[in-house]
Amino acid sequence: MTPVVELQGVSRTFQAGDVSVTALKDADLSIGRGEYVAIVGPSGSGKSTLLNLLGLLDRPTEGTYHLEGVDTSLLEEGQRAGLRSRRIGFVFQSFHLLAHRTVLENVLLATVYNGMPRAERVPAAEAALRRVGLGHRMDFRPTTLSGGERQRVAIARALVTRPGLLLADEPTGNLDSATGEAVLELFDELRADGLTLIVVTHDDYVSSHADRLVRLRDGRVAA
Repeated sequence: MTPVVELQGVSRTFQAGDVSVTALKDADLSIGRGEYVAIVGPSGSGKSTLLNLLGLLDRPTEGTYHLEGVDTSLLEEGQRAGLRSRRIGFVFQSFHLLAHRTVLENVLLATVYNGMPRAERVPAAEAALRRVGLGHRMDFRPTTLSGGERQRVAIARALVTRPGLLLADEPTGNLDSATGEAVLELFDELRADGLTLIVVTHDDYVSSHADRLVRLRDGRVAA
């Protein structure tokens, strides 16, 4: 079966004035469909750089990245944006919800950018909110919700386009332990449903939920 994620010899170098800084070096990584992978490592190890590359928010300086068999290095920016909106969902430490929009409207925004047919948008958003246990909060505004509920809205927004890959960056970083546990249980359920998850975290407890760890050190995949 074609891996969902396949990196071969991927490096990312940035220019800082006259100095070149290599944030990621010769990374090889293969993640199969339905895997739950945690990316761990100290600050400055290359986790954010790797996440940006996986999310098609940045391009490698060297190497190739295949997403669900598609060689993303061959795509123009518009094609990359289209693939990203259709096949990748994002969950961040900060929820990035619009305070003046209802919960349902926040989730619906993802369907607009995704290009989903208009008739499918509301049913898909309602189904995503029910999937994360927020069917009773659709008409609420984010400011009236708890931190855990807001993160679940963000997860529903990531799921509404039915992506093949969910990327989460410190998803429990702004939550207390009890609410964070509820989010991790939801991730466990999504993984059981067959979704491929990649979580970037410095929290050992969060990473313990994953099937396997990818450990970065000094821009290299150490283990």
